[in-house]
Amino acid sequence: MKRGYLKSSPHFFRPVKVAFALTVLILLALAFLVPAPLQEQANLARVPNLVKSAWFLLWIQELVSYSKYMIYLVVLLAVSFVALPWLVPGAPPEGASWFDKKRRALDLLALAVFAAVLALTAVAMYFRGANWQFVAPF
Repeated sequence: MKRGYLKSSPHFFRPVKVAFALTVLILLALAFLVPAPLQEQANLARVPNLVKSAWFLLWIQELVSYSKYMIYLVVLLAVSFVALPWLVPGAPPEGASWFDKKRRALDLLALAVFAAVLALTAVAMYFRGANWQFVAPF
């Protein structure tokens, strides 16, 4: 064992396993308790006025509602996040660290994108009404 390092097992993987099991249990409990917001079977003759996509795609629907060309931004973000490990200059770090000096800009950019996705999802979920107009959430 290297000096100054801890073995990853069990110090790292035990809490990860516990967190994973708790997350699965909470999601299963929520799946049983909260009904899925499904609508009736699709009918092209009677299209509902407000159609929202699944919650994980709402931010894209909100973004595309501003301009159809914003889909290129979504594609660019997807490609950027796939290439993210190779965008860091230099050799990979020896140890894990948050906001390392070499990666700080990329980490902050990823956090900014995450915050923007959350904000767009919240706007689309709570502040959009009929004809995709802004409405008060309550």
